[in-house]
This record gives sequence, structure tokens and C-alpha cells, in this order.
Amino acid sequence: MLIRPDDVVIGQPAHAWVSGQLARAWGNDAFPAPSPREPVCLAAEQHDVGWADADLAPLLGGGGRPLSFLEYPRAEHVAIWRDAPRRLLAQSRYAALLVSLHGTSLYDRVDVEAYEPPVAAAIRDYVAGQRALQDSLAAGLDRGEVDRNRRLILAWDRLSLALCHGTATTLEAVPAVAGDATIRVEPDGVATAGFVADPWPFAAERVVVGCEARRLAGSFADEAALHAALAAAPWVPLRWELRPA
Repeated sequence: MLIRPDDVVIGQPAHAWVSGQLARAWGNDAFPAPSPREPVCLAAEQHDVGWADADLAPLLGGGGRPLSFLEYPRAEHVAIWRDAPRRLLAQSRYAALLVSLHGTSLYDRVDVEAYEPPVAAAIRDYVAGQRALQDSLAAGLDRGEVDRNRRLILAWDRLSLALCHGTATTLEAVPAVAGDATIRVEPDGVATAGFVADPWPFAAERVVVGCEARRLAGSFADEAALHAALAAAPWVPLRWELRPA
């Protein structure tokens, strides 16, 4: 769950939905469209599918507010990511593979030695299990193509997070026709939800994406109160417009 200062909370699957919309709009002479299109777009849209249950019943943090995805205890975080690829296996082997690779890409940045032995062991077990799953799912596939799509999903994930938070971001190592590229995306300074991208990676001259969030004000004494308030919280439609710099 993403938690904004204005009390708007965005579920991880909702943020991933925005990633999927970005994936479907992606591609021009400089930036190839995702291929194979449908499995890659499905993976982008569902890359946070493991968070669905957690975001319906979030953990309570300090100050009586729900924990954001960045604050989740590592043991619970590992469990969420361990389960994510399995949720897609009934739909698409390719999408399940990319979701698994996305999770381990995130864990490549984690300092395992910083955790207590039981948690460190859980992280190592998660990574080893995912590597074995990835080897099985990738059999017969073009490994270079798979890695390019893994990096695309990382870029769409980062871009979606920036849009949701209303902040600038730099997308690095983005697959492009002439080699990897860096894309800068930042608020346009004009429209409240307007952003500019340089260079421009989309097919259309303007791209509009969005999702649905909830407005969750106040603090809560316990998780039961938090979950009841979240279930009754008003819906907030969110939209962002991107255009070339």
C-alpha cells in the first residue's frame, strides 16, 4: 500500500495496474514495444498481485496508521513475494516468470547480512526457491528477451510509483533501439497531475493513465478498526497525463 500525505492510500495492485497501462502505451521508433506483448503487459499489470490480500487487511503501524509497503516487516514481505508468481501460473507461464524475476530483482538490493539469522535465512530460501522456479519456467525461452522485459517492468514500476506520489524519477537502463537509455520524468509545473518525459518512450503524443484509491483519514486503535475504516473509505479516482518534454 502506498500512503500519501493527503490521506490517499493506493493499493499495490492498483499501482501495478498503472504499470500495465504504461506498458500498453509503450513503444515508438526509439523504444520497442513490449514483446511478446500480452504476457509482458499482463505481468506489468499484475506484478504486485501478491499484495492483494495484504492491502485489503494492512498491518497497523506507529501512530495508528497502516504500514506502507516500504515499512512492512521483512518476514511478511518475503512471504508476500514468495506467493506472487504462483497466483499467475494458471494464466501465463511467461507472466509468472516475469513476476518472479521482478521480486528477485528487488531482493538483489537487500543486504541480507543486516537481518537477524532467521530472517536472513528466509530471504535466502526465498531467493533460492525463486531461482529454481525461474529456471523451470524459462526453459525454451530467449533469455535475452526475458531479461529485457524484466528491466522494462522495473522501469514501469518505478514510473508508476513516481506518478502515484507526484514526484520526479529517473528511469535507468531502459531497453531502447540504440542501446540502454535513461529517461527523466518529472512534474510539468502546469497541471496538477501532469508530467513530462525526456526522451519520449510512448507511441501516442499524450498518455493518460489512472487507478482508484481510497481516502483514509485519522488513526486507529487496532487493526480491526483500521480494516473496517478502510472497507468504508470513500473511493478516489486518480489520473495522470504524460507528454513529451
